[in-house]
Amino acid sequence: MALRINDKAPDFTAETTEGQINFHEWIGDGWAILFSHPKDFTPVCTTELGYMAGLKPEFERRHRRIIGISVDGVSDHAKWSKDIEVSQGHAINYPLIGDPELKIVKLYDMLPADEGDTCVGRTPADNATARSVFVIGPDKKIKASLTYPMSTGRNFDEILRLLDSCQLTAAQMVATPVNWRQGDDVIILPTVSAEQATQKYPEGWRSPLPYIRIVPQPQ
Repeated sequence: MALRINDKAPDFTAETTEGQINFHEWIGDGWAILFSHPKDFTPVCTTELGYMAGLKPEFERRHRRIIGISVDGVSDHAKWSKDIEVSQGHAINYPLIGDPELKIVKLYDMLPADEGDTCVGRTPADNATARSVFVIGPDKKIKASLTYPMSTGRNFDEILRLLDSCQLTAAQMVATPVNWRQGDDVIILPTVSAEQATQKYPEGWRSPLPYIRIVPQPQ
């Protein structure tokens, strides 16, 4: 099952480093980030998990939850967590899902359905496509997704920027331009009529082109 933007994020129940969860219940009425890893004790993922732990206060400030998944069991995650804390300076402070039977990575279309049913004997290369990030909204729908190769560490500052944009554009009738950051000008959606735009932005807007209407970021 291919997952696209605005598809319902598949629900599941799983063991994590913080106990068993039901995914949709765990998300609650907020936003969530699910990010996957092909195997425990892999070098690039070690750096990512540690960095994400350091960013957790930024996600919490935005009322967003983060959760990881790696294609191994929770007991291995506990051992890996010690390496992450020692080498990266941050202990994992969010749940890390165990997926030793490959059920969740298949559910999220990160591995084909015929890839077996156990992580035992599989190398990171066997699970190389389990390198995705899913941004999930309060309606439990996928708002954005990105997939990276194993050799390239993900930029989680960019994921935070992406989240800021998703949350803003979900609440306001705007889009964010290239390289937008919190507080920068935004673009009025093309679907917003001139009358609606005038009501919302009585001071007007800049139009470098007829189809681009630039305004300060609404609060």
